Amino acid sequence: QQIEKDQSGFVRVVPEEPEDMWHIYNLIQKGDQLQASTVRGVKSESNTGSVTTDRVRLRLTISIEDVFFDVQAGALRINGRNIAENKHVGIGQYHTLDLEMNQPFTLSKREWDLISLQRIKDACDITKQADVAAVTMQEGLAVVCLLTQHMTVVRQRIEVAIPRKRRGSTTNYEKGLQRFYEQIYRAIKQHIDFGVVKVVILGSPGFVRDQFFDYMMSQAVKAEDKAIIENKSKFLRVHTSSGHKGALEEVMRDPQIRSRLADTKATQEVRAMDDFYQMLNNNPDRAFYGYEDVRKAADNGAIGTLM
Repeated sequence: QQIEKDQSGFVRVVPEEPEDMWHIYNLIQKGDQLQASTVRGVKSESNTGSVTTDRVRLRLTISIEDVFFDVQAGALRINGRNIAENKHVGIGQYHTLDLEMNQPFTLSKREWDLISLQRIKDACDITKQADVAAVTMQEGLAVVCLLTQHMTVVRQRIEVAIPRKRRGSTTNYEKGLQRFYEQIYRAIKQHIDFGVVKVVILGSPGFVRDQFFDYMMSQAVKAEDKAIIENKSKFLRVHTSSGHKGALEEVMRDPQIRSRLADTKATQEVRAMDDFYQMLNNNPDRAFYGYEDVRKAADNGAIGTLM
């Protein structure tokens, strides 16, 4: 990054995780300048008068006007006018830049405020990465997530058709359940880094979570899977109303669960929201929301916590 004394300047960024894209979405504002690689259709006419369109890779700099964030795809679509000379795109022409993970780009601002600079610092700090993982499940459905301070990222959704129990025989049902548990086990191994993650929440209605936990530990012992065995104490089994991602909201608001997650980043935003609502009830003159009210508070240096 290069920030001048007047706070103008630029940062070069290579997003590596879905949360990086979330941070970028919150950094970008209308009027900022973005330089990135892109592909554009360029028409050319031959001597015979025939017209062809070729896809040409360019590096454009645009003045940003609109931003759209696709959370599931982890991609940003940024629209604006070209502001740098280019033989294929005229000054002032509109173009949309698609930003994806592992694609480098440069973001320039007339003024970088302290909040934006702190956001970049936090995003680059490995200790700020997801330290809570969660698997919500019900028979035939499981969702593997990583929880960060700012968002919940779905790493894998698992759906397995499990046959119903039949009178006198449960063989097909049990085989289906085994396939289901095996896929969850593999997903945990693939997506959860126990060197970073402090707690793994296993949530479900009924006893699905307990049955899966018993299956996972028995398989880990058979395979001498040290990663699972040595981190057994990190698994926290809780009741949820369903196996869908949305069930995590009720989990994160449970006081007993939050006490277990007290030293993790994932609970910080929940605590901040609770503090905000409490202040809104008890001292409404000190709690503000909406762009204009928050901007006035910022102009007066009156912000204690900004969400």
